Amino acid sequence: MDAVGQEVSGGPIPQIEALIHARRTTLPKRLQGPGPDSAQKERILSAASAAPDHQQLLPWRLVEVPQGKRELLAQAFAQALLERDPLAQKEEIKQAREKAFRAPWLLLAICRTHDLAESTENPVPASERLVSLGCALQNMMLICSALGLGSGLTSGKAMRSRALRALFGLSDQEEAVCCLNIGHIRAPRENRERPSTEAFFSSL
Repeated sequence: MDAVGQEVSGGPIPQIEALIHARRTTLPKRLQGPGPDSAQKERILSAASAAPDHQQLLPWRLVEVPQGKRELLAQAFAQALLERDPLAQKEEIKQAREKAFRAPWLLLAICRTHDLAESTENPVPASERLVSLGCALQNMMLICSALGLGSGLTSGKAMRSRALRALFGLSDQEEAVCCLNIGHIRAPRENRERPSTEAFFSSL
């Protein structure tokens, strides 16, 4: 057993379990500033690098939307709504725009679901690439919990819009999957009941 294995088996397992079960989604409207400082950001981002990655393709990337660029995102959200509904009302457009300003630290998670030229005879499917991104995001949210920060994922139809794809310069091989919202917790949500293991586990 390596050094890491010895450390985990030697005692931190209860703390790790406690951290996993303590994680709660914090919606952007329940977040407040300040966001994480530069050192905390580096720890959060570093955690993403520990995600499993078949063939080490690094099929995902994260793009920060700093406060000075939130207006651009707000415009993209508004345009995305109008793409779907050209008759959207002013109040609906206003609500779409507001989503860009809620989280103190906002990241867009992007997945490269396929490559133009596969380098191997066994290309990594989109499902595995999305799993890798999901693991990276979970790692980041667990570190947020450990740092006393709230975090939550948000998505929606705007992720597939022409306006958002253009703003972030997505290639034809990429998909915008979700936003990761991070900040201090303004109002904690009530704990939800976790599913029992019997709900998702069986034996062949």
